[in-house]
Amino acid sequence: MNARDRVVRLYERHYGVRPAHVYEVAADGSARRYYRLPTPDSGTVIGGYGPDRGENRAFLSFSTTLREAGLPVPGILAENRRQGTWLEDDLGDTTLFDLLAETRAPDPEEPFPEEVLAVYRRVVELLPRFQVEGGRLLNFRVAYPRRAFDRQSMLWDLNYFKYHFLKLAHVPFDEARLERDFGKLVRFLLEAPRDHFMYRDFQSRNIMVVESEPWFIDYQGGRRGALQYDLASLLYDAKADLPPEVRAELLERYLAELEGMVPVDRDAFLGCYRGFVLIRIMQALGAYGYRGFFERKPRFLQSVPFAARNLDALLDEGLPLSLPEIESTFSRIVERWAGPESSAQEAPGLSLRVASFSYRNGYPEDGSSHGGGYVFDCRGISNPGRLAEFVDQTGLDEPVVQFLAARPETEAFWHGVRRLVEAHIDAYRQRGFSSLSISFGCTGGQHRSVYFAERLAGHVQGVYPDVNVILRHRERRGWPGAGR
Repeated sequence: MNARDRVVRLYERHYGVRPAHVYEVAADGSARRYYRLPTPDSGTVIGGYGPDRGENRAFLSFSTTLREAGLPVPGILAENRRQGTWLEDDLGDTTLFDLLAETRAPDPEEPFPEEVLAVYRRVVELLPRFQVEGGRLLNFRVAYPRRAFDRQSMLWDLNYFKYHFLKLAHVPFDEARLERDFGKLVRFLLEAPRDHFMYRDFQSRNIMVVESEPWFIDYQGGRRGALQYDLASLLYDAKADLPPEVRAELLERYLAELEGMVPVDRDAFLGCYRGFVLIRIMQALGAYGYRGFFERKPRFLQSVPFAARNLDALLDEGLPLSLPEIESTFSRIVERWAGPESSAQEAPGLSLRVASFSYRNGYPEDGSSHGGGYVFDCRGISNPGRLAEFVDQTGLDEPVVQFLAARPETEAFWHGVRRLVEAHIDAYRQRGFSSLSISFGCTGGQHRSVYFAERLAGHVQGVYPDVNVILRHRERRGWPGAGR
């Protein structure tokens, strides 16, 4: 039984009816699967499936406790731990990162958007409650994979950085000296108290915004740990790229809120804080390398220049203790990725922008500064949207995919597109070009164009792991279950 069928079975058991339709919701960088389903009372619910029972157990236990404590996390409506499924409140589709991306001016000299800053302020006011109340109330026996962010956890993160970023990106380092620095950094970090709840992945993509208020998701990796780690995760979230003055304001607001809950030695807190910034950035770079280089998902590499610029600023300020090989390694990362030639929007190398669109709304704009590319008209392919069973589905849904894949004209069209795009990628890479745009249009921008855009993006990611693929479905907000 696949993930979708398991979620549907739990839904039927909970509501007593079959869902009218099921839409998959993107779960970037995760093995978990999420689906949006309509409820009998005209609302919606999110169905989740996770292949890791330990991770599911932690998420469900933490969710129940945090919700009972009055914290803004999704309520769990039903669960089947044996099947790895649950139903939770639908918090919509807008993350804090989405809100920032939509409202931020392209000119970095423009003020940080007040609407977004208000949400960030609320986030840092709520964070101490998660940490302090969570530290008292949560059952850390179910924490996964460790009960605490201890020496072993820290070394895992540092080696993640070494093996999945430094080695895969071919950044040179002296392994023996680097390991000595890792040991020094871990001993330094273990001096901080570690008896609170550490959310672990406290960043803008894991914060939903509902009517201007933050709600929190994806804390299944939480455990006991130091207060500084989550704040470092939020304020040095790479692509959020918070300005220094915003970081300073949020740090001060967080400390003021924390002091209302527990005694705080500011000097001691700040003395360790920058060490946690270091380990968090290294952990994040390890994740970008693993997803980008190893799993061949180049979009994760788009965060590397932002992380490199954060490292550059930290080097200017001076590291919190003497770590000569780490400092040397950071300098090499900065030299390679933090310069003006590294776009703030994409990783170095060729970027392929793939889009689907509806001809009803005109041709898509090429957002790059270079131009160049193709628009393919998919309207010669049989239209699934004319069939009743596919009206409420899109090119992301398996029945639509199967319908299109079975049409002989689909393969003929795909063969021509693939050959042309591959020839241009080869030529563009050889000539050092940085941007190529490929768009697929159809009548509604929902079925055929989406199918081919997804197929091309997946194909290029598999064949050209060094090409940064940026995929966009322009008409997504108009789809049934919009915002998936």
